[in-house]
Amino acid sequence: MRRITFDLETKNVFQDTGSNDPASLDMSVVCIHDSADDSYRSFLEQDLGGLWPILEEADILISWNGDHFDIPILNKYYPGDLSKIKSVDLMKEMQAVLGRRLKLDTVANATLGSAKSGNGLDAIEWWKNGEVDKVIRYCIDDVRLTKELYEYAIDNGHLKYRDNGTIKELPLQTADWDVPAGAAMTYTLPF
Repeated sequence: MRRITFDLETKNVFQDTGSNDPASLDMSVVCIHDSADDSYRSFLEQDLGGLWPILEEADILISWNGDHFDIPILNKYYPGDLSKIKSVDLMKEMQAVLGRRLKLDTVANATLGSAKSGNGLDAIEWWKNGEVDKVIRYCIDDVRLTKELYEYAIDNGHLKYRDNGTIKELPLQTADWDVPAGAAMTYTLPF
């Protein structure tokens, strides 16, 4: 089972584009954890050709808000459709049970005792200031948190969150998360 946990950062915000469509934003960096070799890697726009084969060979894509945000942005750059690859969006899974969205930082803090190293607006500012390495470190940190939350949920059947100062457990149906959806496909090869 090859799991790719990923996150991306953008160069701009919705106010810059005049749209609330995630695909209107421009990516600055995509970072991944690849379970095949337990590595973390980053990809700038000019490096995306090296990312596509990795995603295409994945059995599952793991993210926080990836189905709504990251995948639509990446699909602007990808010659196929990344939404065809099995995905577990942890935020979406929690929202389906709880009825509202939670922040990665809230869940990571309650579940893992870890905090994010910044926020998306910080990353945009760092990018604009040419602090690319800082953006990459921040993005990889979010990937690490997401990976650890996924593993925690698989092992325990729940994730935790803080609600009015109280830490609560949210049970999740994780049984089919690590079940491959079928054969991996190569979406970038011409047919």
